[in-house]
Amino acid sequence: MITLTIDDQKVEAAEGKRVLEAASDAGIYIPNLCAIADIDLPFGACRLCFVDIEGKKEPVTACTEPVREGMVVHTNTPEIQRMRRNVLAFILARHPHECLICHRRNICDPLQVCLRTVSVEQRCVTCPSNGRCDLQKVVDYVGLDGVEIPYHPKELPIGNDPMIARDYNLCILCGKCVRICQEVRGIGAVAFIGRGDEAQVGTIFGDSLQEAGCQFCGACVDVCPVGALSEKTARWQGMPDRVVTTICPYCGVGCQLQLEIKDEKIMRVQPDPQGPANRGQDCVKGKFGLDFIQDPARLTTPLVKKNGVFTEATWEEALDLISEKFGQYQPDEFAFISSARCTNEDNYVFQKFARAAIGTNTIDHCARL
Repeated sequence: MITLTIDDQKVEAAEGKRVLEAASDAGIYIPNLCAIADIDLPFGACRLCFVDIEGKKEPVTACTEPVREGMVVHTNTPEIQRMRRNVLAFILARHPHECLICHRRNICDPLQVCLRTVSVEQRCVTCPSNGRCDLQKVVDYVGLDGVEIPYHPKELPIGNDPMIARDYNLCILCGKCVRICQEVRGIGAVAFIGRGDEAQVGTIFGDSLQEAGCQFCGACVDVCPVGALSEKTARWQGMPDRVVTTICPYCGVGCQLQLEIKDEKIMRVQPDPQGPANRGQDCVKGKFGLDFIQDPARLTTPLVKKNGVFTEATWEEALDLISEKFGQYQPDEFAFISSARCTNEDNYVFQKFARAAIGTNTIDHCARL
């Protein structure tokens, strides 16, 4: 382990880590918009993580600078904050920023008339990332209260894709969606297209995500620091009432998920960064396939047929009826089919019941969904 000092705080970090990682692990915030924890290779695109290191003539980016024994880092000097405000002003020249510098942002609500802009999607209270936007956090931290560079709207169409809303009018070209898709997921459905002022993120030939080979794992949505990418089902639902950590029920990997709950319904699913099996990643089923939980057609109580009509029954009534019916058959007359939408534990108990209690090995599993 290496010992360094960050803002007068002694910090221990593993050799090879960057200053940004070491600070984050120690609970010290350094503004950044492009760093991804799952990727070791630094990117240094946003230039907001400038820090002063004693012994160096010029500020360096914390996401690219490796830690060294005895290093002394200053993250919040007046000069560093001035540099960040200058960089941030250029970023906001291509991003709607009226909401970011509005003094009413923390007290406004969706029913109030916004005098800043006529575009509904560019108001803070209706932005799909309001409350979770990294730009809001960075602007507040560096103390930006105005932008002199004129804003140039991109006027791009919103992508019409399954499950994912793509509004590149809000994109800040941080590159996180491109890197997570190419370097972590290994798909490459999106990339940087164009050059200079024409640069933007998109599919290579302007196709839809589906046509570009996207697997809809949602990793790009999870890392997007602004509202450019969002889940369609949660786009206008705001912040959750609570978050519940659970295990994805779809397969045997055991991905750990964070369910964002609002009004007792799942509004969004996030892969848990601390999940030992998935480490902040999931697939299309875990990210977008848990809607069956709150489907209005889902049974929530046992039904027993009486006089040809299914009626609600207690679990005791249902289990007594099943036990009575099962007793009328021999083991070789049974076949068991389990569900991929149940947990591994439920399926294990199910096959144990088939083999040990009933005495049959005729079991199948609907893993094809």
